[in-house]
Amino acid sequence: MSVKHAISRGLELGRSFLQIGLLKSGGRVAAKLRADRFRVGPSVRTVQPQAFLPARYRYYRTSLRGLAAQLQSAGFRRRFTGASPRNRAVFLAFGLGVGLIEQQLEEDRQSAATCQEIQAVFKKKKIHSTLRPFTSGFKLEDYVIGNQIGKGSNAAVYEAAAQFAHPKETERDSTLVELRDNEEEVQTVRSPACCSLRSFPLAIKMLWNFGAGSSSEAILKSMSQELVPSGPLALKHEKEQITLDGHFGVLPRRVSAHPNVIRVYRAFTADVPLLPGAQEEYPDVLPARLNPAGIGNNRTLFLVMKNYPYTLRQYLLVSTPNRWQGSLMVLQLLEGVDHLCRQGVAHRDLKSDNILLEFDSGGCPRLVITDFGCCLTQNDSSLQLPFNSMWVSRGGNASLMAPEVATAAPGPDVVIDYTKTDAWAVGAISYEIFRQQNPFYGAAGLHSTNYQEKQLPPLPACVPADLQLVTKLLLRRNPNKRPSARVAANMLHLSLWGRKALANQDSAGMRKLADWLLCQSAVVLLQSCSGPSGNRVEAELQRSFLSNLDLEELRAAVGFLLYGQDQSRACIMFP
Repeated sequence: MSVKHAISRGLELGRSFLQIGLLKSGGRVAAKLRADRFRVGPSVRTVQPQAFLPARYRYYRTSLRGLAAQLQSAGFRRRFTGASPRNRAVFLAFGLGVGLIEQQLEEDRQSAATCQEIQAVFKKKKIHSTLRPFTSGFKLEDYVIGNQIGKGSNAAVYEAAAQFAHPKETERDSTLVELRDNEEEVQTVRSPACCSLRSFPLAIKMLWNFGAGSSSEAILKSMSQELVPSGPLALKHEKEQITLDGHFGVLPRRVSAHPNVIRVYRAFTADVPLLPGAQEEYPDVLPARLNPAGIGNNRTLFLVMKNYPYTLRQYLLVSTPNRWQGSLMVLQLLEGVDHLCRQGVAHRDLKSDNILLEFDSGGCPRLVITDFGCCLTQNDSSLQLPFNSMWVSRGGNASLMAPEVATAAPGPDVVIDYTKTDAWAVGAISYEIFRQQNPFYGAAGLHSTNYQEKQLPPLPACVPADLQLVTKLLLRRNPNKRPSARVAANMLHLSLWGRKALANQDSAGMRKLADWLLCQSAVVLLQSCSGPSGNRVEAELQRSFLSNLDLEELRAAVGFLLYGQDQSRACIMFP
């Protein structure tokens, strides 16, 4: 009897067992494996990935042990010993298949353990600073305010400097006195070579207060979303005791520090001053004491942040990133969005005006997501918003509103899932990064309510194929077929740094990839020990990738990349 025939008969026998109800545990294992091992699509986002894989592994192993016990039972042995040589070969083939499944599960367990160990190492890595902390900066009088550097629909932003920083020391070290965040992580504010940024390395955002009243408590409650990226010491201690209620019963939360998310160092309320350009730029929102025709309240909220030289939109008007820089810029946005999503925050207003940009010491652009006034925050991290009324805000920037949000109609049982909406917006912004017209802007642009995926314009030929694939997948209309920000980021990480590990790889076998992860971890650790280098953005991205390793999400990324390779080969063979 040939091996091929034996395996064929073994599969046939297995089907018959499942049909008559025998080996039910084996059927559950097979069904689970088919769903997990051979799908090409996004993985389910889990709140506790560390506990997820071991539990699944224990389920598989328990089921396989039950299957093995049935195979070793006296009744089965009698059937096996009394069977013809042909049927014995079939039973052996069936047993061989069970053994192969057990072996693969053992490999998965080892790969999962490797991911968890690497994740644990890099989650402990913190950014340290030698600069001395201070406890001032909770009053507007603590700052010297310069010119206006930005204005939006709800705020104006001004360059600023702390009066308690020593100018000579600042010029010599090209740094600011540090604003301490917490005991775990300290963000060091470095001043670029730009003369203006040396003089005014901070930025103060003054929110416009129309109807929140003039008490500090009312202002903080009304503008609580703006405090999402603030550090634990951003507010004075007595203000920390205020219960900050967001809109529609959603309680605001704060996200931990991340290189690609803005950090609010100080937040306080103060009387609205008459700042440069106020009478010309925003007279209507001034209080009556500054403009008799103004409708603003006397006090408002001020946020102190780092001053960045550009917004992403401003930078792209004068510069064209190369393909490597463009890939890193898209990856940074995905890392920032994933960080927010994991902590139960959806930005809901991503656009190039709400992304700030600076350069590391090697000249690589670093992107920072800012302006959280429209964000959704939830304590359970589900990002499910009941949409029972037209008065429920769906977020800002209707042009870059994901299809599942733009097409939602209010109703008693309608819920909008924001888990992958920011990732969709990153896909649209990717066009701008590579100097293309955003397909969802302009009178002739597509509309997220009704566009077809085949209508999306191609990215330039110079854009790497894997990045084109990521953009195409992120802009899928169906969120169930769209990768999460984490899976999309993993795809770019593997494409940029793990291409050799993907050679001859399939979505099931992860041993070669696990070996590459260990090597990559060693390289990143050695680089961090040797001190800061020119490519700090790359180092930050690699640390972020390694600190969020999850076998399921990594396998999903590999599956998408293999899917893209198959599609490319098919296009070449059948143009």
